[in-house]
Amino acid sequence: MKLKSKVLVIAGSDSSGGAGIQADIKTVTALGSYAMTAVTAVTCQNTKGVKAINAIPAKNLKKQITMVLDDIGTDAVKIGMLHSTSIIKSVHETLKKYKIKNIVLDPVMIAKGGARLINNNSIIYIKKLLFPLCDIVTPNIPEAEILTGVSILTKKDMIKAAKKIINMGAKNVLLKGGHLNKKIILDILVSNNKIKIFEKRKIKTRHTHGTGCTLSSALATCLSQNKNIIRSCKISLKYVDQAILNAPGYGQGFGPINHLASLNLRSRNA
Repeated sequence: MKLKSKVLVIAGSDSSGGAGIQADIKTVTALGSYAMTAVTAVTCQNTKGVKAINAIPAKNLKKQITMVLDDIGTDAVKIGMLHSTSIIKSVHETLKKYKIKNIVLDPVMIAKGGARLINNNSIIYIKKLLFPLCDIVTPNIPEAEILTGVSILTKKDMIKAAKKIINMGAKNVLLKGGHLNKKIILDILVSNNKIKIFEKRKIKTRHTHGTGCTLSSALATCLSQNKNIIRSCKISLKYVDQAILNAPGYGQGFGPINHLASLNLRSRNA
């Protein structure tokens, strides 16, 4: 299969392979593009939780990014876990210097098992420095509540929170609604001039480890392939659903999804 584009992933590593940069590489590859990486942190984790986080020095991270961009270049960037203010500043400085387009930010703050992955000071810098660079930000409901201070219980609350993130500088926000206790999940895309709601039936399973990482990487991949924002969201959300439905059942906690689900998508002409 001919590669369609190039995607640089800036994120943390997940030793269990279900989330983080491992999930990102699988996603980009499964959807037909070439994945490159800049590792922000190394985590010790499995499906039951995160036990340790070791940050990569900011200078090392910057060098990873510049080595890739100076040689291969990229058509999109996915940003995941950023563990410190020095890392955030380094990413901002580098991406701004290279005038990168198609930037997708997954504001990773809380692990599936509940572990806090970022401090409050870092959150301030993500909003101030990175949101204005982003083509799309993809928070889940707990993350959107932290970012905006809005308590989210309804569709109206979701739209209100997403608009607040737009006002912080992001071009688009895809607010994921899976944390609301409802049978039908609403994922809402908000920009300055449009609101698009994607509805789907909730899948009852504990095998959802890495869904946020996977969705944002899928979005970056679709954007890198010159798909518009609505088409990118539609394909990426469908891809994650298929990956959940075809989960391998590994692990004793929140198990990983199946990134080879793209084969099903292609066979159905998604």
